[in-house]
Amino acid sequence: MTHSATPESRRARRDGGRSRRPQRGRRRRGRVVLLGLLVVVLAAAGGGYWLYRDLDGNIEGVDIDKAIGDDRPEKLPTSGQNILILGSDSRAGANAALKTGDVAGARSDTALVMHIPQGRTEAVAISIPRDTLVSRPACTKADGGEVGPAERVMFNSVYAQAGPACVVKTVEKMSGVRMDHYVEIDFAGFKGLVDAIGGVTVTVDQDIKDPSSGLDLTAGTHKLDGTESLAFVRTRHGVGDGSDLGRIGLQQQFMMALLSEIKRQDLLGSPTKTFKIADELTAALTTDSELASLTALAEFGRSLNGVDPSSMETIMLPVAYDTADPNRVVAAEPQATQLWKAIRTDSDIPESAKKSPAGG
Repeated sequence: MTHSATPESRRARRDGGRSRRPQRGRRRRGRVVLLGLLVVVLAAAGGGYWLYRDLDGNIEGVDIDKAIGDDRPEKLPTSGQNILILGSDSRAGANAALKTGDVAGARSDTALVMHIPQGRTEAVAISIPRDTLVSRPACTKADGGEVGPAERVMFNSVYAQAGPACVVKTVEKMSGVRMDHYVEIDFAGFKGLVDAIGGVTVTVDQDIKDPSSGLDLTAGTHKLDGTESLAFVRTRHGVGDGSDLGRIGLQQQFMMALLSEIKRQDLLGSPTKTFKIADELTAALTTDSELASLTALAEFGRSLNGVDPSSMETIMLPVAYDTADPNRVVAAEPQATQLWKAIRTDSDIPESAKKSPAGG
């Protein structure tokens, strides 16, 4: 399993060395965030996706099955699918200029379990707050080294400590849900993607000023470029009570706006723009080895053509504030167990499982 190549190094190889808490707990309906965005881009290429075979080299692959082994939950008893989607907070190289901090390495800044039920006509994405305390299982790192199990670790630290396969294993252990696929996008590529489509328009109902992320917006409508967009999805101190729960709402709002913008543009009528967007996205993309080609991604995207975006739903894993550390949250029971059980059995999620004690 390899995970050393950065989006910048992949672009350099290709170019011959040239550089180039708001209303917490409320359910939010919308597009299926990063993977939904990917599907739309690939669908825009249509039957001509074979023209972009040279983009295959952009995509980094992780052999999840080899890294985890056989100690995994059973697959769904239906044709449903579960995909773990991560937005990685890379804190090295070019990303340091994006105000992601001075810490080396990377963390899983955004995490979603996307469940596509049998029939693939609808979907639900479950956000896992990065401050959630979890039990990390024993894992094998990319270099073959071993990481022992640990209790009460922050969810977003697992990526930095043991890599993406361990994040998959941690999610499977905490949920009992088998992840069929893994998709990760790096923040630097996210910035390039937004700039490639000419910016994204968002509306905020209050001023947001966060020195940590660099975001400074007045209430109203704004068109954000790539750097501003990164600040928008990363801000936490300028919204709500400053917790990660508030940021989740902004991330969901932004991703809906991003996907709407891509759908609004005439990508089918502009092959050059379609290629540019796909180039930016795939250069920042890491997937499980089964999806690590444009052909496989396009085929998977076409299998989701029946999903109605208006029926997609994004909810947050039910959490409660930790009694020992109020700056952290833990999975709330019995809601979390009810939620994961519904996903495991490919059945409807009960309303009671969508209510988070930490979300009011």
